[in-house]
Amino acid sequence: MSMKVIGLTGGIGSGKSTVAQFLAELGASIVDLDKVGHEALRKGSQAWEQVVGEFGKDILTAGGEIDRIKLGRIVFGNHKALMRLNQIVHPAIDNIVKAKIEEYHRQGVRVVVLEAAAMLEAGKTEQVDELWVIVAPEAIMYKRVMERGGLSKKETRARIKAQLSNEKRIRQADVVIDTDCTLDELKNRVASKWQKLQARL
Repeated sequence: MSMKVIGLTGGIGSGKSTVAQFLAELGASIVDLDKVGHEALRKGSQAWEQVVGEFGKDILTAGGEIDRIKLGRIVFGNHKALMRLNQIVHPAIDNIVKAKIEEYHRQGVRVVVLEAAAMLEAGKTEQVDELWVIVAPEAIMYKRVMERGGLSKKETRARIKAQLSNEKRIRQADVVIDTDCTLDELKNRVASKWQKLQARL
């Protein structure tokens, strides 16, 4: 039985997680790369040791976990530091993802969705059969991120500016879903793409 691995990507505030949720309701198994990133960096793991060795103990919480906001402040806008972090974390993430995909394959799962914000930036498309790109106008993305909280206006703007443009993502996409619509409309858009995917299985 064939299985398809879909890469689901889009910028911060594009609506990726909402689309992933709708796909899960339709029967897809979701692997959230952000969660896998947490798993790869859990306290005491090899990647955790290397990151702490590289960036120092100041990035740790009182409980010894890596504080992603502190780490983000160091690497964001510092190309060399970001490259170093990626060299440590990406192999660990790849191994976890590979194991998860193999496990789903054994279970006879038909559709696995890898949800990852920086899939294209990281050049991580070799694990997927199809690339689904989620887009929204910049102003909408900005509004969504601000509503979520956690980042200042300046940080939000910087994050949006630092990521690939919608145009560049769309050029590499097999499927594009625009989330600038009501939730009901979005649900219908996702369902329609899902039906077409079923025909491709």
